[in-house]
Amino acid sequence: MYFYSKICVLKLGDNIGLAYQTVKSNKLRSGITIAIIAFGIMALIGIITAIDAVNAKMMKSFSSMGANGFTIVYKDRNRFGNDNDNRSEKTVDNKKIKKSNLDKIITLQEAEKFKENYHFPATVSLALDGTGSREIHYQNKKTNPNVSFSGVDENYLEVNGFSIAVGRNINRMDVSSGRDVCLLGNDVAVKLFGENTKDKCVGKVVNIGSKPYLVVGLLEAKGSAGFGSKDNLVMTSYNNLRRSNSMSSPSFAIGILCYTVNDIPAAIGEAKAVFRGVRHLAPADDDNFTINKSDKMAQTLIGMMSSLQVAAAAIGVITLIGAAIGLMNIMLVAVTERTKEVGLVKAIGGKSANIKQQFLFESTFISVIGAVFGIVLGIIVGNIISVYLGVGFVVPWSWVLFGIVICTLVGLAAGAYPARKASRLNPIEALRYE
Repeated sequence: MYFYSKICVLKLGDNIGLAYQTVKSNKLRSGITIAIIAFGIMALIGIITAIDAVNAKMMKSFSSMGANGFTIVYKDRNRFGNDNDNRSEKTVDNKKIKKSNLDKIITLQEAEKFKENYHFPATVSLALDGTGSREIHYQNKKTNPNVSFSGVDENYLEVNGFSIAVGRNINRMDVSSGRDVCLLGNDVAVKLFGENTKDKCVGKVVNIGSKPYLVVGLLEAKGSAGFGSKDNLVMTSYNNLRRSNSMSSPSFAIGILCYTVNDIPAAIGEAKAVFRGVRHLAPADDDNFTINKSDKMAQTLIGMMSSLQVAAAAIGVITLIGAAIGLMNIMLVAVTERTKEVGLVKAIGGKSANIKQQFLFESTFISVIGAVFGIVLGIIVGNIISVYLGVGFVVPWSWVLFGIVICTLVGLAAGAYPARKASRLNPIEALRYE
């Protein structure tokens, strides 16, 4: 009664304080409503946090598979179905373009110039394929003649999702000098040194064909994927491969690894622009190189995750609608309980606007407090999934802000009708109310 008797002289800040005191004095009723709202927000934030954790885990997995990267290779006319066209030239915007440009390989100079001039935040690697499949020897042991042999640079392992188990990576000195050093895949190391002694391969000399190579590193096992094992391989520097004339093709493959899958479109656009400049192509010329993307599966699954986020938002909104109905019902009960007090306030000069503010603030307080509890609980529940997947602590900040905003709106919407009803009470009839 004391609080309402002061309304006629209250300012906005005082009204807010009184609303908080009213909510605090009705602990059970307020607590039940806060719990309803908290569970709705917890469902929303918890699901979104869990989805973000799964997303982060997928990005990490796709990164190891090279799904957030792409490769630039030369456009082989025979490979891409252009060999049936017997014309030696074609016309674009009244300019003649030689068709032989389609078969122009990527030279060492072009590959290194691209690597130097490409400034997009990504990692660039250069590689050459070796001729056929090789047989690797160590003392009296040898592999089957099906080991793939390639020439790489210091960035190749990172771009293609490999990592070093023992020893070191190919470094820039190895690349520039072209010295006889190599990395062994897990299957090759097991074949030559045995399962229990493969870690001792570093520092040993193996023969690739008839040429000796010093083993400087052992690659972590990657298992089988696609057309066969990704561990049955040997790598050296691309300059060593060129020096020994062991290339299956003199054309380089340029690999680019982006930080995230979402960076790929922009990275490809800049890569095209830079490489067209490197190859001195006129604006009307077609690209005489091909960009191979490996992110299709990643984009599909990311799209599915986005759909799940929309579904989670729908679940949260439906729950909040139920919470809003419950909150409105409680505020209507509050109006009925305090009818006589409202009549007294109006009788001593209280304005309808003060009464309306009082009920709106009360419903908003209840809703926002529920939002805070729900957000904290949702982040905790969602990060249980994050811990299980081995991903860092995840906080979906944009959804946290969305949760606070939507709960504020829910509080205002739920309190609007009860506040309006209270402000329109006839003071004489309200004072007679029992």
